[in-house]
Amino acid sequence: MSKELCFVIDQISREKGISRDALLKVLEAALLSAVRKKFGGRTNIDLRIDPKTCNIQVFEQKQVVEKVINKDEEIALDKAKEIFPEKTVGDTVEIPIPLQDFGRIAAQTAKQVIFQKVKEAERDIIYEEYKDKAGQIISGTVLRKEKGNYYISLAKTEACLPQRETLPNETLKRGDIVKAYLSEVKLTSKGPVIILSRTDPNFVVALFKMEVPEIHDGVVIVKGIAREPGERTKIAVYSTDSSIDAVGACVGMKGTRVQSIVRELRGERIDIIPWSEDPRIFVARALTPATVDRVGINEEEKTKTAMVIADDQQLSLAIGKRGQNIKLATKLTGWEIEILSESEYSKIKMEEADKSLDEALKRESEKSDKDEQ
Repeated sequence: MSKELCFVIDQISREKGISRDALLKVLEAALLSAVRKKFGGRTNIDLRIDPKTCNIQVFEQKQVVEKVINKDEEIALDKAKEIFPEKTVGDTVEIPIPLQDFGRIAAQTAKQVIFQKVKEAERDIIYEEYKDKAGQIISGTVLRKEKGNYYISLAKTEACLPQRETLPNETLKRGDIVKAYLSEVKLTSKGPVIILSRTDPNFVVALFKMEVPEIHDGVVIVKGIAREPGERTKIAVYSTDSSIDAVGACVGMKGTRVQSIVRELRGERIDIIPWSEDPRIFVARALTPATVDRVGINEEEKTKTAMVIADDQQLSLAIGKRGQNIKLATKLTGWEIEILSESEYSKIKMEEADKSLDEALKRESEKSDKDEQ
């Protein structure tokens, strides 16, 4: 029996990735629960498993007394000395209980508890492993789609990729290999739940970290990101080493690095913006691919606002389709951006000049009238 038990423990340890010592503790707890149940819940029943031989010892602890009052917890001195000659009154002795006394019910209880404990241990191992991977990219195989969620097979478990977290018009099929951002690991009553996303802006940051060694090493820093999944992403980067071009590092030789990311994002356009601590410069760069002439900022207001003047031909490009470009630039920079064309700006300036002239003439007229009086 001991050899068979050792074989089963070693097999479960290999298959489930649970340490042998942990399994022995689980088995001890399970068998102890079963044997105590058989003996009416007596807490003086104990059990040990030899870690090397897997030999199981069941025993009851009793106190040596002159006269027995509680036979379940006490043993007479004369009987105790038959087994333990050195014991005296007040000592505690451990009396072996034959294993065959377990019975069918106890064995079934032990089986159920072992199964539950192994399941719990598996859950804990999976949770501990994947909670440390939150914020990383992981790859898996699509298993199925249920109730608006894709279920992705990982090494030891499944992860959930909600359809709303996939790219627009992206349809995944069973067997597809998919990369995704591990956004959250939740521990529930049913075990750990691993949530994936392909729309999270941090997915793009993690892809750049994988593709660009300078970002991975901390030489190039991602200062901010704004994203419309499947459409466009703006990412601001900064180099801590003046000899390294942050944008060039992200683009790669002949665009190889950024194109690899664009392919993974199903053609999503990516604007790589060189970050600047000067908000005027940063706002102007954030409106890429448009070129703007002037940027004025108002830092006194609670909501930071920036006024941008662009050439008439650049205005629509700066705003973007459905206002997407200016919206992403606003999100990236943290400045509320208002934009005017040169002609609109000139008209406003002309109106302001006319108004100032009118006011000056009015004041001059009022002064003349006063002098005549």
